[in-house]
Amino acid sequence: MWQSAAEPANAAVASPWQRYMLVLAVAIIAGIFLFWAGFGSLLEAWSKPEYSHGYFILPLALYLVLLGWRNKPVAGAEPERLRWLGPALVAIGAALGLLGNLSSIPDIITYGLLISIAGVFLAVFGLKRSFLAWPAWAYLWFMLPLPNAIYWPLSIRLQFLSSEIGVAMVKLLGIPVFLDGNIIDLGIYQLQVAEACSGLRYLFPLMSFGFLFAILYEGKTLSKTIIFLSSIPITILMNSIRIAVVAVLVSYFGNAQAEGFLHFFEGWVVFIACLVLLYAVAYTVRYFTKGADRSRPIIDMPATGLIPETHPTTLHSTGGSLAASAAILTVFAMLSFAFSQRTPEAIERRELANFPLTLGDMQGKRQFLDQNILLVLGADDYLMADYAGGASEPPINLLVSYYLSQTNGSGIHSPEVCIPAGGWEVSNWSQVNINLPNQDGKGFQVNRAIIQKGLQRQLVYYWFEQRGRRVANDYAAKLLTVWDAVVRRRSDGALVRLATPINTDAESAERRLQGFAGILLKELGSYVPP
Repeated sequence: MWQSAAEPANAAVASPWQRYMLVLAVAIIAGIFLFWAGFGSLLEAWSKPEYSHGYFILPLALYLVLLGWRNKPVAGAEPERLRWLGPALVAIGAALGLLGNLSSIPDIITYGLLISIAGVFLAVFGLKRSFLAWPAWAYLWFMLPLPNAIYWPLSIRLQFLSSEIGVAMVKLLGIPVFLDGNIIDLGIYQLQVAEACSGLRYLFPLMSFGFLFAILYEGKTLSKTIIFLSSIPITILMNSIRIAVVAVLVSYFGNAQAEGFLHFFEGWVVFIACLVLLYAVAYTVRYFTKGADRSRPIIDMPATGLIPETHPTTLHSTGGSLAASAAILTVFAMLSFAFSQRTPEAIERRELANFPLTLGDMQGKRQFLDQNILLVLGADDYLMADYAGGASEPPINLLVSYYLSQTNGSGIHSPEVCIPAGGWEVSNWSQVNINLPNQDGKGFQVNRAIIQKGLQRQLVYYWFEQRGRRVANDYAAKLLTVWDAVVRRRSDGALVRLATPINTDAESAERRLQGFAGILLKELGSYVPP
């Protein structure tokens, strides 16, 4: 099929079309090898409720491509020069894929995958047809998981917001309730607004549906934007209602109402209600839009005329831009394979279970974290202990959480996210330079804040131990992790957090923490290796 009339049917030499398809197959195979780890991370992410909609994104994106070509057909072929932006995009995506493979960060690989898809698409179909397919490419980004640096702060903030609104609803019903961080206190029962109740498992799928609704809605850009953005407040509102309903049921019938099938069922009811409200928003937008054709469906998804009768692209027989894209993907796939064979730098360390409980004249008492907190923390090793120098001296709480790897979806959770979850009010975090009297006057930057819960006030320091570096900035720590993962094949590191009560003045608490930090760092190197 698609054989030139001038070519014999039994030609021994492959036709231009066959050569073109061979080059396309090479590009696809090279891309699979280069982005293989990214595919695995996507399947793992899609197994989680908040990203389970990812399985539907690919077929719906293909539908959007065909729908765009059906509504605005492009006749004829474009000059080959308009396709050469494709190899440039492929080069950017392939470089990200290589970087992601060398640093073992799947998120970077998946970003490179989508950019490379756009590049190959442009090389094959040309600029005009690719531009018509931009909604489908944008839609693909909804199948990617959020980076942890965004996911956790967003999850905590949504927990707080949903909890506050849900508690306000419960109070309107006359039920006594108190909110302490992410704990809803009903007196006899306490209900923890965990990560599963943050609303993210509704927000991400509903935003993807909101985007799809907006694309399929026939109207102006403003109307489409309103429909898409409405998915955010709808999710927050409905999740707050869900939390309020669970709290009311727990208040009357006990904690069993917050667990098991009923909790799962309430979640699905809320999600379906969110979809109904999203459709209602689209209906309302059209109702108040002047000149809108109200005889047409709100969301138009035609199923006929999507497959062109002839080949839709009138592909060039030369295919130089596609050949360049295939060559780029092949080279980067070979580089990725070659560099990934390097031996990682050896890590020798002692377990934090052996960390001394006597530091200077201070005696420590080991503490243990709740299992649910440990699951969220995700650390491979940790130490939590209270150190005190005497009966009259306020204690110092030490937390060291160590990670063998800060890639492959794992990583350090900043105290700026976790501390408010305990109901603490936090003053603005700032980065200050501290001097260590027991470290020959050497100082370094730490994150500092004063936190308060009721009448309790504490001074908090924290920093990141990153393979011989002490870093205060979260993003600088992440960039250093990427660099060391590529160069040293190491991405281990730790969070160190110190906290002490402020009984009289902050200055004495400052001296106490800084003196303890100087003693601590003399011992820490054996447990968090440089």
